[in-house]
Amino acid sequence: MTLLLNILWFVLGGFLIPLIYLFSGLLLIITIVGIPFGIQCIKLAALGCFPFGKEVIDKESINGFWAIVFNIIWILVGGFWIAVVHLTLAIILGITIIGIPLAKQHIKLTAVSLIPFGKSFKNL
Repeated sequence: MTLLLNILWFVLGGFLIPLIYLFSGLLLIITIVGIPFGIQCIKLAALGCFPFGKEVIDKESINGFWAIVFNIIWILVGGFWIAVVHLTLAIILGITIIGIPLAKQHIKLTAVSLIPFGKSFKNL
C-alpha cells in the first residue's frame, strides 16, 4: 500500500518538494556557514521524495544546544514559511477524500520543516 501511495504522491506533485529542497540544500552547502542547513535540506528532500512508510523520530544529540540555536536560525530565515506552505498544501489536499493521506504526509513534513535539527527518520 505504501508503494501505491508513494507513486500517487510523486505523480500528484510530490516530485517538486524534493527538487526544491535539494536545490536549496546544494546552494546552502556552497557556503561554509550554510553547510548544516544544506544538510538538513537534503535530508528533507529524501523524506519528501517518498514520505509514506517513513516515521520521523527525535534523535538524541550531544549537541542539543547547537540544535536549538540552529532551529531558531532556521525558523527565522525561512523555516516558518516552508512550514506554512506544507500546512497550506495539507489543507487543500484534505478537502478531497483521495488527498487525505497526502495531507497527512504534508502535516508530517510541516513539523519536520519547522524544526529539522534533532530530527531523523526511519523506515517503518
